[in-house]
Amino acid sequence: MSILYDTIGVNYSELRRPDPRIAAAIEAALGDARTILNVGAGTGSYEPEGRDITAVEPSAEMNRQRKASSARVVQASAEKLPFDDASFDASMAVLTVHHWADKAQGLREMRRVTRGPIIILTFDPNVKWFWLADYFPELIAIDNEKMPKLDAFQRLLGDVDISVVPVPHDCTDGFLACYWRRPEAYLDQRVRNAISSFHKIDDATDGLARLADDLQTGNWHKRYGHLADLGELDCGYRLVVAR
Repeated sequence: MSILYDTIGVNYSELRRPDPRIAAAIEAALGDARTILNVGAGTGSYEPEGRDITAVEPSAEMNRQRKASSARVVQASAEKLPFDDASFDASMAVLTVHHWADKAQGLREMRRVTRGPIIILTFDPNVKWFWLADYFPELIAIDNEKMPKLDAFQRLLGDVDISVVPVPHDCTDGFLACYWRRPEAYLDQRVRNAISSFHKIDDATDGLARLADDLQTGNWHKRYGHLADLGELDCGYRLVVAR
């Protein structure tokens, strides 16, 4: 993961700005926890203010782009957290578990060092894909391989609550489904550079050409124009909370 994000991390903090609606859901799940561990912290997105934050991130590039804050930053991996048992009131991991080399070990480590809730924002690979897969079907195979099934969280963390996190049409966080109502954005190389899935596609040329053509001819709007009436969309993102 650190090698990948040392590469794609350039401009990451500019294009991957936390969305306040998603942030509110995460902060509510954290409850009154004061000491919080953020695993796979990236540039620090979704770290709540006014709390004692420890951020773990293996990528030097991501750590470099982190904005100044009171968070303590540790360059380490999820699979080997350098903390004693039950060190934190709560822990969180936002759109990162699928990048871990050993997902089960990383989740066990989070449970070991956390005495309270564990909050994970992830993607359910069983959810029907939105329209982007029509142009890049490889994305489905990538997620089926990398994304943990939701039952894995219950198996490894104990009882969990799972809730839908809809993606707002004007979402500010540039993850893969962020632009479901703004298809032109996927034609922007800078936007794709900040989305890890596009770095795993061998050649996106054909899909990009078909998307550009469908937007120019109006075919995209004929097929998906109904999305313009929606303020948010369930694109498969889920908030997993283990108590």
